[in-house]
Amino acid sequence: MKLEQGHFVISLDFELYWGVFDVRSIENYKKNLEKVSEVIPRLLQLSDKYNIKLTFASVGFLFASTKKELKHFIPKKKPSYTNVNFSPYRLIDSIGNNETEDPFHYATSLITQIKQNGNHEIASHTFCHYFCNETGQTEAEFEADLLASIDIAKQHGIAIKSIVFPRNQINKNYLKICAKHGILSYRGTEKYWMYNTKDTKQLGEIKHRFFRLLDTYLNISGYNTHEPIMHHGLINIASSRFLRPYSSKLYFLENLKIKRIKKGMTYAANHKQVYHLWWHPHNFGSNTEQNFKALETLFIHYNTLKTTYNFQCKTMKELAEHTTS
Repeated sequence: MKLEQGHFVISLDFELYWGVFDVRSIENYKKNLEKVSEVIPRLLQLSDKYNIKLTFASVGFLFASTKKELKHFIPKKKPSYTNVNFSPYRLIDSIGNNETEDPFHYATSLITQIKQNGNHEIASHTFCHYFCNETGQTEAEFEADLLASIDIAKQHGIAIKSIVFPRNQINKNYLKICAKHGILSYRGTEKYWMYNTKDTKQLGEIKHRFFRLLDTYLNISGYNTHEPIMHHGLINIASSRFLRPYSSKLYFLENLKIKRIKKGMTYAANHKQVYHLWWHPHNFGSNTEQNFKALETLFIHYNTLKTTYNFQCKTMKELAEHTTS
């Protein structure tokens, strides 16, 4: 779908501990998770300063004010993964009763801040951080999860119109289910082989991980800019780049990382395409100042491109509506 000007899209996978429960302990990642309550307000403030719009793809569990509310929205059909460790439902009895007791599993106050700001979109990251390509789970279970995500957001006055799939696991059959229930857009993946999420075991292999890391600093896979396309009833606003957080071990490559992103943004602006940047708020929990410094550099570059090429920043929902209007 041809665009009249280039567009800059930013989506954040907002998940807290629900996004890492199967790979990290709370103690192991406590610092990053605790900092999210500071990171979100700073993201809102910095984005508003530079006229940036964000899409917060939020796990449905985070909307719940209490454990009682969370349990009320749990669907009867839960994901029946072959690997039971992928299911977060086994943790629910052990979590706290509310955000004050347990800021690792609830985020009602942060979602309220985002909503009240008015400039940004709150989208779905599924209800339970659902893995769409893992063995065992079914289409019916995904649909039940999606409806729970829509329902709990609706209770908070939020209409879900975009979705970002956890671990970027995209299942074409599930896109049709999303379209059936009023979702307009999703974040697709880069087309290059090392970003293929269909084979989840292959994605974690050393070869794939190494080339994704290398691609952060060197142009291995291209700029990954694109035009939005209709895919199984949804607009695919595919990923261009994961904003890898600052690394104290690889600090000497930081400038290469930022230059790579800026070049991609410039290419998108010049060729009237989309540049879609994404990360997790908890990525900024360590080396917070360095990460925000890098982000502000990118926001300044966006404003330069806006002046030069009329580069526009939209939420996923806004771009989907703009594309289909």
